Amino acid sequence: MTDRRKFIQQSAMLVAGSSVASLLQCSGAATPEAAVTAKQPFGIQLYTLRDIIKDDFKGLLSKLASFGYTQIESFEFSEGFLWGMEPNECKQYLDDLGISMVATHCDINNDFEKKIEMAKTVGLEYLVCPYLGPQETIDDFKRWSEVFNEKGRLCKENGLRFAYHNHDYSFKELDGQIPQLVMMENTDPELVDFELDMYWAVTAGEDPIEWMKKHPGRFKLAHIKDRSKEPITEEGNFASVDLGTGSIDYAKIVTEARNLGLKYALVEQEYYPNGSSLDAAKVDAAFMRSIS
Repeated sequence: MTDRRKFIQQSAMLVAGSSVASLLQCSGAATPEAAVTAKQPFGIQLYTLRDIIKDDFKGLLSKLASFGYTQIESFEFSEGFLWGMEPNECKQYLDDLGISMVATHCDINNDFEKKIEMAKTVGLEYLVCPYLGPQETIDDFKRWSEVFNEKGRLCKENGLRFAYHNHDYSFKELDGQIPQLVMMENTDPELVDFELDMYWAVTAGEDPIEWMKKHPGRFKLAHIKDRSKEPITEEGNFASVDLGTGSIDYAKIVTEARNLGLKYALVEQEYYPNGSSLDAAKVDAAFMRSIS
């Protein structure tokens, strides 16, 4: 097994499909021999690479490992969250690369128990609800909280955890209350955790560290995504920039968050003003290593 793992770590990164391979060459990305490590592990949400993930999933995982990522958070699309790989095959390949898939965003309303079984096989810890969207009333968020409790119960029974990932709407007052707070107050901490998307919290005018301080132990995962220093004229994710070039002081925040119980610091970038998605992933990894 050791020989097989060494072989894959050193050579699988060189076996890439034509589309991803050309991108890897253009990025000037590190070779397998130049793979780097950090004192504190960090991961990446694969949505960052959504434009190339279908081309060569294995090759992409290999390249991310060479950048220093040791944790992967996937997302669900038409191909599912394993992107065509069988669960056992995916688990073996990740093991051989020395990285782990710790979580995935997924549709919690369809085939949830099947996703639990797949997650168990691959070794995930979390199934994450990525988005609800703005609701009409605060009672809608209370009803979703009950759904979260039930999904969390199913996860716990199977050795997994369930979490909800916020956007900015989670912090916008509705019927005199803050949806994020309502969801946290109406979910069982034994069943439901939260993934703090720090970019969206800051976009909503919130301090992510203050939320972690006020709700100890509830935020186990976080998206580390920087926000442009320039005024933003377009809605959405166009303010997302390379880590270390934006307005959010992650050198300070990530350390504080880890001290407050953050388990998984997951890079995410949704706009690439300075290059390709792969370029962004490489730059973001270098930043995370520099603050570890």
